[in-house]
Amino acid sequence: MKRIVAVAGVLCATIVSMTFAQKKSLTLEESLTIGLESSKVLHASQMRSEYAEAKAREVSASLYPSLKVQASYQRLSSVPEFKIPFPGIPTIFPYIADNYVARASFQQPLFTGWKLQGAADNASYQAEATRRDVVKDKGELVFNIKSAYWNLFRAREIKRLADENVAQVSAHLKDTENLIKQGLVTANDLLKVKIQLSNSRILQSDAVNNVQLATIVFNSTVGLPLQTEIEITSPLTPTSKEFGELEKLQAVAFIHRPEILAMESRIKASDAAIVSATGGWFPQVFLTGNYYYSRPNQRIIPLQDAFNDTWDVGVSIQFDLWNSLSTVHQTSQARSQHEQNKDLLVTLKDGVTLEVTQNYLNYQQSKERIRLSELTVQQANENYRMTSEKFKAGLATSSELLDAEVALLQSKLQLTQALVDHELSEARLTKSVGDLK
Repeated sequence: MKRIVAVAGVLCATIVSMTFAQKKSLTLEESLTIGLESSKVLHASQMRSEYAEAKAREVSASLYPSLKVQASYQRLSSVPEFKIPFPGIPTIFPYIADNYVARASFQQPLFTGWKLQGAADNASYQAEATRRDVVKDKGELVFNIKSAYWNLFRAREIKRLADENVAQVSAHLKDTENLIKQGLVTANDLLKVKIQLSNSRILQSDAVNNVQLATIVFNSTVGLPLQTEIEITSPLTPTSKEFGELEKLQAVAFIHRPEILAMESRIKASDAAIVSATGGWFPQVFLTGNYYYSRPNQRIIPLQDAFNDTWDVGVSIQFDLWNSLSTVHQTSQARSQHEQNKDLLVTLKDGVTLEVTQNYLNYQQSKERIRLSELTVQQANENYRMTSEKFKAGLATSSELLDAEVALLQSKLQLTQALVDHELSEARLTKSVGDLK
């Protein structure tokens, strides 16, 4: 019995949470805030950037002095002591069982043929490129959220228009049924209206399904539970934003597009990689030093069972006389990567030019489509009003009224499509220019 009560309680809590916690009213700005904060893709991109930053700091640390501290203890087996058999001369190498050694050492690169500096520059430019990648991923996410938001708006608006059309055709059907009783219209006219009402209800059903799909896509993009019911609260009003001339936009894109900036950083990184690879042709020079605090200290003769300190400073030189042409192969790899990045930059700029041009033309065209669609809606409204009055007066046929209803619905759908396309075309152009504001 207790288990049944517990299960019932869980079910009730689930139903209550689904009823009251799954509805949200969101503006576009609120959607962007939620999406940017909850996006796993953007978070992963930021983590890649942080990893690259940490890697760059790690590589750069090799340019600076390194300091190490080491301590050890050894218990030695008994061995014969060494001493000179003359009176007054102490034992030179006495047996000391317990040995303690403390050592501090440092190393500072003096000259490495710019190998270390090249590696540090390479890592730094790679980190800069990943920061640009984060900006690119953020821009993609912003556009995807805007697209999902306005697509959901479009789906809901189409459903609203479909509901209006069903109500409109239903009223037409009632008028036709009254007229057929009076013998003013034929049975064929009644069938036409019924068929049109059936088509309108099919459109209404499709609109309901599209709203559900658009809602799931939006919730997935923003990072909300998929079954959350969303109310769109931002109004869709066509803007009069002017972007300037096409050539100016293309020039701005070359300066601000994160993909181009990232590739330019990768070219600089490949330049630094060449410098680092060619550093293998030069000797490696290091300043070294050690400080010892030992018991016994091996440098003090005769050995004493006591702690003594000594130190040393020196310069070491390393040079690879033969490494199976590893330096040659590494240099060849770096040069090939550099040429590849240069080709990718040219290809990327060509793609950006095409993208900006297409989005600019689509944006200009979308403004004209809104103007024409608004005129079409005005004409369709007036035509429907006049045809409806004539039909009620017996001066227009049922088919003419059906045509007017269909034309009105299509004009409103066309206007909705034009408004959403305009909003999305503006978002695409903004993204392609590289401005996220």
